[in-house]
Order: sequence, then C-alpha cells, then structure tokens
Amino acid sequence: MQRQIPMVAIAGTQSGVGKTSVAIGLMRAWQRRGLRVQPFKVGPDFIDPGHHRLATGRISYNLDGWMLSPLVNRQTVYHACQDADVAVMEGVMGLFDGYGDTEEGSTAQMAKWLKAPVLLVMDARAIARSAAALVQGYASFDPDVTVAGVICNRIGSASHLDRIQRAIAPLGIPVLGGIPRQASVEIQRRHLGLWLAQEDHLAETYIDQLADLVETHLDLDQLLDLGRQAAPVCGTPMPQTPSASPVRLGIAQDEAFCFYYAANLERLQQAGAELVYFSPLSDRLPDNLDGLYLGGGYPELHAERLANRDDLRSQLHEFAQAGRPIYAECGGLMYLSQGLITPEGRHPWAGLLPFWVQMGRRPTLGYTDVTVVATDTLFPTGSHLRGHRFHYSEQVWDTADPEAIAPTAPYQLRRWNQPPQAEGYCQGSVLASYVHLHFDSHPALAPALVQACRRGRSPSSVTI
Repeated sequence: MQRQIPMVAIAGTQSGVGKTSVAIGLMRAWQRRGLRVQPFKVGPDFIDPGHHRLATGRISYNLDGWMLSPLVNRQTVYHACQDADVAVMEGVMGLFDGYGDTEEGSTAQMAKWLKAPVLLVMDARAIARSAAALVQGYASFDPDVTVAGVICNRIGSASHLDRIQRAIAPLGIPVLGGIPRQASVEIQRRHLGLWLAQEDHLAETYIDQLADLVETHLDLDQLLDLGRQAAPVCGTPMPQTPSASPVRLGIAQDEAFCFYYAANLERLQQAGAELVYFSPLSDRLPDNLDGLYLGGGYPELHAERLANRDDLRSQLHEFAQAGRPIYAECGGLMYLSQGLITPEGRHPWAGLLPFWVQMGRRPTLGYTDVTVVATDTLFPTGSHLRGHRFHYSEQVWDTADPEAIAPTAPYQLRRWNQPPQAEGYCQGSVLASYVHLHFDSHPALAPALVQACRRGRSPSSVTI
C-alpha cells in the first residue's frame, strides 16, 4: 500500500545552524494554515520530538538508519502519515554525518530511503559569495540526495541575503529565504542537548515567534510545492493487539522521567499492555500494576524531591520482591540506585541497585550494539539489539572488586572502534541499563516485556 504526501527534510550544514528552530517554526506555520503536520526526527534524540509535539499537537517519531531497517522506517512514516497533510522531518547534525565514518544514521541516508527533498539550512552570519561553494559541495557530494532548496539563517540584512542569492543562483538551487538574527528566539541548551519542550523556553508563545519568523521570511507555498517532490511511502497494516486481557504497565512520566521512543510505547500496547502513567515526583504507584517502565530524563535536577519519596521507595521494594518486572533506562537506572552523590552530600533514592551515581564532566554517548548475555532477564538471551547512550552520570560501587560487578551485567556492548563492554544490572525481576533500546530493533522486545508482566502479574489485576 502507498501513501502520497508532501514531505521535506530540514537538514543543516552542521549542528548549531538553527535547523531545529526552522523546523519547529515551519511546523507551526503550516499548522496555522490548517494543515495536519506530521513531524519526524532523524536520530535517537528524545528532546526535539517533544518540541515537535508541542508545535503540531501530534506525536513525533524517531527515524533512524542505524538502529532500524529501511522497512521499519518506511512503515513508521506510512502509518504516522495516514491522516496527515504534510510531513516535516528534522535532521541530525550535518546532512551527511552518520555513525562513525559511514552514512548510517545520517539525514542524507534517511532522505534517500524516503526519497524526500532536502531543505538545507546554513548559518549565514559571516558568509556571502562563499555560500555558493558551500551549497555546491553539499549538493554534489552524493548525487542520490536531492538538495531542493537553501534556507539562510541569521542573515544581517536584506542586502546580505541578496548577495547570497545572486551567488547561489547559477547552481539552479533556489534560496528559499533568509531569517534574520534574533537572539530572543534562540533555543537555549542544557547539558543533554536542547531544553525540554515542557519548559518555559519553548512555551506556546515562543513557538509562535518562530512561526512568525518563518511566515515572514520564507515562502510557505513554495516549500509545500518542493515537498510534493517526495515519492509515495509504502507500508502494510499494523498488527492487531492480542485479544488476551491486557497487562497494566506503569510508565514514569514527569519532568524527571520523560525520555521514551514513541514507537516503544506503541509496540508495548500492540503486544498487550495498558499503559498507566504516573509521576515518581508526586504520585504513589497506581493500583494493580503488573510491571514498571522507568525511562530516562533529568532525575539529577530533582534529587531532593525524589529523595523525599519514602512512600514510593517502599512501594518499589515491595513491587520487586513480589517478582513483578521493573525495566529502567538511563535516568530510570539512576533513580533505582542507592542515590545521587553531589558536592552537598548524598541523596538516597529507590535503593534497588547496589551502587550510587554521581554526575561527571564529560558525557558518555553514541550508538551501541547490545547482546543480551544474562540467562535470567526480561529479554531473550542471545538477542542482538540496538540502542543509544547519552549520560553524564557514572556508577559508584562500594567495592573495587570487578568480579563482584561483572556477573550482574545483562548486556555486552559493542561500539565503534571500542572493545566489548559489560553494561547494565539485573537481579530478579529488575533490569536496568544506561542504554535506551529501540524496541523496533528486535521484534521480540515489547512482547518479551509484556510476557514478563503476565508471569509476575498482580493477582488482583487478573480478569477471570
């Protein structure tokens, strides 16, 4: 089956040129015109999809050429666009930047897979005629990538933009407009990347400012016409949810825990999970849960509030002792630890894992291959999975004996040009890791977690 829909890929010449601001502004500008805008984000980022959702009112899905196959990416686009009028795909880093020395995971790779035209965003702050050389290089680097237009960001004046347009004109690639420098609408950054969408820096008024800039300085009709160059997207019907009674899976969702791939949650629902959201910052565990999923986020910014949740700490211990599965990623792993060590002291957290965590100065980040090596854990032993890590925290063990640590690691990681590494922690029904797995990297992931919930489900949640 095919779905024809206008689609554009917003790519940058490099990181920091303003592609997120342009993408968000374009999404909201088209939405103002009554179009149903379906957003996507290339790469493993969690924060930009939150911006997209705020701008469009629709779930933004991650597309990833390293973690996911071409078929899975096309399926994602096909199903998300069923009731959409236009699709906007925000890229990652520079147009051709991928995993290691390859194009895997790059915006260019995804644009080729989807046959989507690329709108190249460049920082025009300190460039004029040289812009033509830059654009020519990007347009000719890979002949299978269609650079359909250029957006100049941070121009100094109308005459500045005119000089750039005249320089690029012989290339036959249209300059779609120039957005002037306005520091008041620069998206602020935090240590994990951009600020979260629910924070004041990206309030509705702020997104409207971005849309105002896009509407004033870009031709929205021309952009839509370029989007019609995209090829139809092919897909097949999604599998039906099992008819068995659903398991109740608690999902931690608040300012401290908010990093989830949208596809992961949907796969869990399709496998038979009812998702029950709660806030570890303020709520007790919901009644009759069969399992827990604690995603990533910023627990370190809420250390004291989490330390004061003695009631939730007791509930989590009872939950684990009852044999019900708890799956935690990154920030979730941090919270399940003994607590956070800061210069001011120690903040006790859930205490389910035998180590503390503390914040480091440099991040651990990047894609990783994951092999499940534990024989008694939530996911099938020997499974080969893919995911991503991005964290500043590190584990602090009370023992320096590596033999005491290694047996607890459920995963073996392999990364670009690095030796294999043991990672994560599992004991009983608890599985925690710094890796954010994408459940579409292996079809057994979501069903395995749901099945674990069925095995350890609360007697009061069973429907007879």
